[in-house]
Amino acid sequence: QPVPTQPPSASASLGASAKLTCTLSSGHSDYAIAWHQQQPGKAPRYLMYVKSDGSHSKGDGIPDRFSGSSSGADRYLTISNIQSEDEADYYCQTWGSGNNHSDTGR
Repeated sequence: QPVPTQPPSASASLGASAKLTCTLSSGHSDYAIAWHQQQPGKAPRYLMYVKSDGSHSKGDGIPDRFSGSSSGADRYLTISNIQSEDEADYYCQTWGSGNNHSDTGR
């Protein structure tokens, strides 16, 4: 089953862009992942589903400045024109053999 990993942290200035990476374990580069956002004190929010071909499907109300892409075993979440409310934990999640795994970066 695929296991995703993320760098422990990332930072960017307001108005800039950030590209978050989720890397799938060896042999699972064809799996899709889901990105979630958890702002301080709030419940997690589904952002998007990113497939191995880079196509992505966003959740309701997710701004256009959030986008997804893919390269090999890496799945990306790009946040453009960063706003103060974007400070949050971002989780990537994937599934395999009836289980799911997640890893967190901030």
